Amino acid sequence: MGCSRIGSTRVAIVVALTTILASCTSLPRSGPDHKDVDRDAAVKVTTKERRVGIDYALVDLSKNVLSYFTAPQPTSFKGFGGGRGGAPEIPLGYGDVVSVAIFEAQSGGLFIPSDAGSRPGNYISLPEQTIDRNGTITIPYAGRVPAAGRLKETVEQDVEDRLASRAIEPQVVITTTTSRSSQVAILGDVNNPQRVEISPAGERVLDVISAAGGLTTNNIETNVTLQRRGKTATVAYTTLLKNPAENIYVAPDDTISIDHERRTFLMLGAAGTSGRFDFEESNLTLGEAIAKAGGLRDDRADPAQVLLYRLVPKKTVQAMHVDTTRFAGEMVPVIIRANMRDPATLFAVQQFKMEDKDIIYISNSDSVELVKFLDIVNSVSSTVSGVTDDANDTRNAVQDLGN
Repeated sequence: MGCSRIGSTRVAIVVALTTILASCTSLPRSGPDHKDVDRDAAVKVTTKERRVGIDYALVDLSKNVLSYFTAPQPTSFKGFGGGRGGAPEIPLGYGDVVSVAIFEAQSGGLFIPSDAGSRPGNYISLPEQTIDRNGTITIPYAGRVPAAGRLKETVEQDVEDRLASRAIEPQVVITTTTSRSSQVAILGDVNNPQRVEISPAGERVLDVISAAGGLTTNNIETNVTLQRRGKTATVAYTTLLKNPAENIYVAPDDTISIDHERRTFLMLGAAGTSGRFDFEESNLTLGEAIAKAGGLRDDRADPAQVLLYRLVPKKTVQAMHVDTTRFAGEMVPVIIRANMRDPATLFAVQQFKMEDKDIIYISNSDSVELVKFLDIVNSVSSTVSGVTDDANDTRNAVQDLGN
């Protein structure tokens, strides 16, 4: 009889305090309540729209949603060309130093070498000269010949045509002695940032990185950015190693920048460990991120309310047939909710790719909030006879109900 009375008392207290909790908003917690998140979403995929505070969209993680949140497609070097075939031909450029040799078919022609009697061959070598700011070189009897931006073979043929009416079957050979225009700048996280001269054999991106002494950082999370004539693309260093098609030939005046980007995510709420975590792996899924933080706490977490915060491109949200008129700019704040009580969600979180600066928040269960309230009642009314015992009875009742 006594046990029945105590049980009834516990149940009555639970009911009464649960009613009080329904209107209580001052209980301590480490983040927003999932009910607030659901209520205040400006746009929802499954529930009524409502605009409160900062606008965001609430999306439940499901099989259909996964297709919109695939791993982001990285940019590629393939658009620059130069991935297959032989090395590209490198034209002459401003500041290059060249030497010019002119041959004639027989003696007695226009060009007579000073030592003609002491060596065979009818040719002369002109003094080395620099392609000037006008992009020209000077050849006796041919005048100023355009050179910058043209292949050596083209310039040689131009000089021969200009001398054809004066010299005896002239042939011209141009040799680059110092190449100042066909250089590539490499900077950032390399051991020896410098300008690398491109040889006629051609250098690829990895060749230039090697010439600069290699990386100063770990391969993982290191990005390579290529700039060429106003066009820019970035690929992961590991992609260059794994995909030869991305390791293209460089071109004069290219700039290669090596940057190590530390990718992190935040874990908040009822996780095994809260804080900032490094990706470390090249690809991290939501499931792996949760495991990395120690999983969900059995004594606190609500498995149905695992929330991931992310800025998502507006075009992605629009593809999900969500009204984005409330959102300004190209990025939409989105909360992705995963219900870990559903066994199928465990497969989904292993396919959902994490991104840099994602935030994961795991909400507390309702029973935890009730226990928090009871602790407050206990501390406030500790001087009142009997209240402490009632609070303890109620806490025990909650645990009994949970079991």
